[in-house]
Amino acid sequence: AAVRADDDALQWASTDLLADRGVVLEAVRRCGFNLACASNSLQADREVVLAAVGRHGLALEFADAELQADHQVVLTALAQDGNAFQFADLNLRGDRKFVLRAVKQNGYALTYAMPELRGDREIVLAAIERTGWIWECGLQISQFGGWALQTAA
Repeated sequence: AAVRADDDALQWASTDLLADRGVVLEAVRRCGFNLACASNSLQADREVVLAAVGRHGLALEFADAELQADHQVVLTALAQDGNAFQFADLNLRGDRKFVLRAVKQNGYALTYAMPELRGDREIVLAAIERTGWIWECGLQISQFGGWALQTAA
């Protein structure tokens, strides 16, 4: 009941409640960041993690490493927040095929792709098409050494 009344209540819960799947599932549905307080076993529970990242994509940070490498979990997180890609498994961030899917879902994911993929014309154009963010933000263009404009030109 406390979780329904206060999104932050889980942080004060007992160890037993932090391992209670029903309590944690309710809590992450309200605030995905509650995943940070959950027991390790629930941070590795696919349904719990999907609920958390579906609410707050950045909650991917608190998911078990195996789930940070799960395509569906990462794409669900990206649908909520492109910055969640920073918490995805390095192999996914370096997988050209997956990065292309990621930037088509959220162009901001390009920021966290492996450097060799941030210069890939098809990936950059997909990110631009999805969000247009590269054109709008000179800081981000200069951060990547102007490659976005060179690649897109």
